[in-house]
Amino acid sequence: REVGTEGKLGGQAYVPGVGGTWKDLTDNVNFMASNLTGQVRNIAAVTTAVARGDLSKKITVDVKGEIQELKNTINVMVDQLSSF
Repeated sequence: REVGTEGKLGGQAYVPGVGGTWKDLTDNVNFMASNLTGQVRNIAAVTTAVARGDLSKKITVDVKGEIQELKNTINVMVDQLSSF
């Protein structure tokens, strides 16, 4: 809930005593939340550096889909700003 509705990255679901499908579901949700946390934190670190004038940083995290588009757009933006 913290990650999905409150925007608090790094949260994990802890459901003691579950097994089978419920454990698999919990593990998968935790894996997705962890991946998303890493991606967002990497993007935030780069955009913070750019905002401070440091154009030497690039987003390097391995991503797919719409996050890949965001990564590419930000990296191109950094390249273009560096050319001035």
